[in-house]
Amino acid sequence: MALPILTQIGIGLALFAIAYLIMPKPVIPKQEQPEFESPTVDAGKPIPVLFGTMTIKDPNIIFSGEKNTRKYKVK
Repeated sequence: MALPILTQIGIGLALFAIAYLIMPKPVIPKQEQPEFESPTVDAGKPIPVLFGTMTIKDPNIIFSGEKNTRKYKVK
């Protein structure tokens, strides 16, 4: 004897809920905070002209090199 359609839908929803509860959760790695802010690129931003030694707090550059630091142990 076939089950009524509402019973089949109820069983399907129950199985879906059980599958959702027992599925493995994704592991999200902890991200480290950068030591400095990344520069931004804006087309309409003025280019500063510097004379002497100064620090620019908001540079407008495209690439500045490798942003990662590595520590090496030498024996």
